[in-house]
Amino acid sequence: MINRLMNMGAFPVVGLMLVLGACQTKNKAEESNAFKGAISKPLITKLYTADPSAHVFEGRIYIYPSHDIESGIPENDNGDHFDMRDYHIFSMDSIGGTVKDHGVALQVKDIPWAGRQLWAPDAAFKDGKYYLYFPVKDKKDVFRIGVATSASPAGPFIPEALPIEGSFSIDPAVFPDSDGNFYLYFGGIWGGQLQQWHEGKYVENGSKTDRKDDAAPALTAKIAKLSSDMKHLAEEVKDVVIIDKEGNPLMGGDHDRRFFEGAWMHKYNGKYYFSYSTGDTHKLVYAIGESPYGPFTYQGVLLLPVVGWTTHHSIVEYKGQWLLFYHDTEVSGGETYLRNIKVTSLKHEADGSIKPINPYGAVQ
Repeated sequence: MINRLMNMGAFPVVGLMLVLGACQTKNKAEESNAFKGAISKPLITKLYTADPSAHVFEGRIYIYPSHDIESGIPENDNGDHFDMRDYHIFSMDSIGGTVKDHGVALQVKDIPWAGRQLWAPDAAFKDGKYYLYFPVKDKKDVFRIGVATSASPAGPFIPEALPIEGSFSIDPAVFPDSDGNFYLYFGGIWGGQLQQWHEGKYVENGSKTDRKDDAAPALTAKIAKLSSDMKHLAEEVKDVVIIDKEGNPLMGGDHDRRFFEGAWMHKYNGKYYFSYSTGDTHKLVYAIGESPYGPFTYQGVLLLPVVGWTTHHSIVEYKGQWLLFYHDTEVSGGETYLRNIKVTSLKHEADGSIKPINPYGAVQ
């Protein structure tokens, strides 16, 4: 854009810089004003954290976020600037209480098959062992999902020598159902590479139809049941089908409702709640189904846009209260890739719907 204006001779470079500087100052002021009305404060301020996956283990809330760093890489749609290299694990025994940093639990350099970009993880517990599921690009720059194990929810975690066979893309989320089965949800378009997978194979120049309005069914998250040892997929990967209330699949051009990334599953009153980020429209939304496989009927928005490009969350019940963990960019003052995790209460209405949350509710 800058080069185009300069080539057109629209105005002198000095004038251009003054205009851009004024715009940036205005944006920062608007963001600062939004943070004044924030309904919750950052849980961590000593480092940048994002994509919080929260679980109740051993009577405490454990949070498994990604760890943002100042990578120095220019921002782009592929997310190269999100060059995260390790995970810290945090825990707390009360909302508003002290948040404990358990230190580094896993690093890219510890993963034999990894190349770069250790993105949003999740965790699970089974038979006395803890499992950390993570996406990272392999040495060919293709996202795969790995698993690491520990005897403690705080780690450190020891990774398997290879990624989970049949896995791809990003944002693993593990759902333990009441029947003892565990399900892995995953996927993300654009930088998450979901559009580059066709019939189980990675295609370097995959479909870009997710980036424009189109009448084809939207690309969507994936699901597979995990094996008994929690380290393999027990079945072929399936689509997570999201439909409207008339039973029609959401279309790729429906950016306000279609899946982008950040899948999460929770269960409430026997129903399965599949929630996710809409990405470029910056919302958290949800759909409800009768099975962990779906189909899921779209219901509405659960979190309005935060300051900062992405939205990624988790939902957990703790001591009788439902909680939404999410992130924004309050600590960095609005830098989209330097985020901080937050938590607020979440309410299911009598009809099973979720009351929409405004993260900056005090702003009129």
